[in-house]
Amino acid sequence: MSEQLCHNYTVFQVGKATLLRVSDVMRLRWTDVFNENGSVRQNAFIHDQKIGKANLLYLKPAQNDLLVYQAWLQENHLISDWLFPSLQHPERHITEKQFYKIMSKVADLLGTNYLGTHTMRKTGAYRVYTQSNYNIGLVMNLLNHSSETMTLACLGLDQASQETMLDQIDFG
Repeated sequence: MSEQLCHNYTVFQVGKATLLRVSDVMRLRWTDVFNENGSVRQNAFIHDQKIGKANLLYLKPAQNDLLVYQAWLQENHLISDWLFPSLQHPERHITEKQFYKIMSKVADLLGTNYLGTHTMRKTGAYRVYTQSNYNIGLVMNLLNHSSETMTLACLGLDQASQETMLDQIDFG
């Protein structure tokens, strides 16, 4: 896998699995995610940068991607305190602006215009929501939101998607 592809793919996968904002994904440190022996931690404890609230992340859903990424970093001799270092300046993490440019390029390649830095968070949230039988409380907790309204807005549940879900309900 090319340098940027492995790096960028893992950023997206970790963001999707942890439901973190891109700013928090970029600020993850190696020691937040990996134990001293190189195994992936079960949980990471962070404070959300935007709202300052504590957040406990369950890392098992991203474990395989993180282990592949770790091996790739070692093969390429990329050593940094940051989980997602800048490839040109490993002493710094990649920035939100850099990741936005990456997502913009991917959107162009896919012929779409709705990929952004928040896409990974929304994708993860929507998958948890639908695969947990629409457990809004779980999604709200994972997103570290304080209101259901905020969570529903993040999920992008507009009138059309609500109607699609309602079409599947047997009202007897």
